[in-house]
Amino acid sequence: MKAPLRWWIYRLAAFVPLLVLIASPALARVGSGENYNSGRSSSGSGDDGALVEIAFLLIRVAIEHPCVGIPLLILFAVGVWYWKRQEGSASTRHALDAAEAQRRTSVSSRDAEGWVNALKAKDPKFDLMAFFDRTKKLFVDVQEAWFRRDLEPVRRFLSDSTFTRLGTQLKIMHANGIRDALADVQVIDLQIIGLEQSQFFDSVHVRVKASVRDDDAPNTATDEQARALAQKKTPETFTEVWTFLRRPGVQTDTSKDLAQGFCPNCGAPFSGGAANTCEHCGAIVNSGNYDWVLAEITQGSEYVGANAAVDGLAKARQRDAELTTEVLEDRASFIFWKWIEAQVAGDSIKLAKVASPPFVERLKADLEALSSSGRQKVFQECAVGAVNTLSIGDADDEELANIEIRWSAKTGIGPRGQKPPNLPSVPQRWVFTLARKAGAHTPMKAGVSTARCPNCSAPLSDNSSTSCDYCGAALASGERDWVLKEVSSWEGFGARAPAPSAPRPASARVPDREERERLLYLMAAMAMADGVVDPNERKLLKMCSERWSVPWANVELALNAGPGLFDKLVSRGSVEAETFLRELVAMALIDGKIDRKERKLLEAAAGHLGLGGRLDEFLKGQ
Repeated sequence: MKAPLRWWIYRLAAFVPLLVLIASPALARVGSGENYNSGRSSSGSGDDGALVEIAFLLIRVAIEHPCVGIPLLILFAVGVWYWKRQEGSASTRHALDAAEAQRRTSVSSRDAEGWVNALKAKDPKFDLMAFFDRTKKLFVDVQEAWFRRDLEPVRRFLSDSTFTRLGTQLKIMHANGIRDALADVQVIDLQIIGLEQSQFFDSVHVRVKASVRDDDAPNTATDEQARALAQKKTPETFTEVWTFLRRPGVQTDTSKDLAQGFCPNCGAPFSGGAANTCEHCGAIVNSGNYDWVLAEITQGSEYVGANAAVDGLAKARQRDAELTTEVLEDRASFIFWKWIEAQVAGDSIKLAKVASPPFVERLKADLEALSSSGRQKVFQECAVGAVNTLSIGDADDEELANIEIRWSAKTGIGPRGQKPPNLPSVPQRWVFTLARKAGAHTPMKAGVSTARCPNCSAPLSDNSSTSCDYCGAALASGERDWVLKEVSSWEGFGARAPAPSAPRPASARVPDREERERLLYLMAAMAMADGVVDPNERKLLKMCSERWSVPWANVELALNAGPGLFDKLVSRGSVEAETFLRELVAMALIDGKIDRKERKLLEAAAGHLGLGGRLDEFLKGQ
């Protein structure tokens, strides 16, 4: 007996939304770290909600008007399948990320044993298994705190920048109308994969392999509803690197274990609190001065290990012996997330205590101009890939530190109070210039707890005052601590930055994978700036994709973003444009020569950048 037509419609109806959802990657996990886009093939789920709505609309049409609805439903299903196939399946992307994470985080057993022995040499009671047990518990606790959107239970174990990062990302998700749905968090394996020891900090890098069921849920969903939604998802396995810091000389003492509820300095009971300060001895428990503190969470596919030498650091330490890149980068990371939060909230006051007054005023003017036109800044899936100190130097009566931050986000301008527009995830490379008065010294009492008054160590508030609410010390002036002075694109910084005091080795001049991907992404956006990419430009982009070992799907991300993206990143005819062309020329000259195809590519780039006729000048300058 033949099944009725309606039966077949329902069968097809069940298949279409499933096709959409299976092909759609979840955006969950702590800190949305997997959303970091260095340029590798990736896709967000911004369109998937709309696809599901269309699917159910077509289902209803098919039921009520089968002759019209069924063909449309079939065409829609085929179209979704083809579109997702062109993007690359989520399973393929996860497999590529897993392979990259495995490559970057694999170490020999001999190296791991050596790192453990080095820790034991300074701390005989250090027990790797006990350290792993603590890490495993913290990992699960942080996931749960993230899921419940309440980070206070784990605040004592996080550096200020890590706490601010997670809190800001939760606010961004809430502003975009979503929350993370997590279930069945399991730690599969832990492995120490690196140790850096200096006179200032011991840094332990732990690879965490874990699995979780995750999905996005409406921000109005209860914990029970979100958990039920996550339970329907297939478990996803992922790898992260958790970096813990602690002062050299600190000894393991179970009677002063923060994880057991005791102050790591005096051993008194400690129950937490926003100040993270022991009521008995005044110790800042998340400073790294007394116990291990989680200072960074890095996706396994982005882990790069120790940083290179910093230009100007040795000279700066002659004046400030306690200056460390660990503290400096933690401060820069904290300020970065406050900068993001200020733009998401449309309120420059968020930066009042950690940025110079001129910077705050400029940002205030920009935000007010947007607000008066009924628009706002939009940030979705914001994630950081790396924070690296580039250089430290002097300027007049100030000391300046330039910190590179590699990050990505779906960012743009959207109508205020309305659903954010669909945006491409753009890999970005910016430099945050921090300043402090000459003669200022690092407040090492705070360690990597950098969201504090450098005078009295009180936590910073978000009010409009530029002074400490507790002791009245000036904060925004840079008299005692680093404040944000300027934010530049990588090209903008390169256009004004002096050359390093020492020549870089040839190996350091070869762009890494992330930089090659960023450059090619910008080239594709540049080609699309006028709204049309001709066949020759497409061929040249494909040539670069092959030669630079960058997946073609990355180029298509920029091509699909539409015109206007590049103009927001680099202005034509500007010093930034000159810097960008100089970077492209250096990339083409990696093998010591420029062939005919590369010449055509550079000529096209020079034309797009408003530098037509000047290519030979840039070639001679290399």
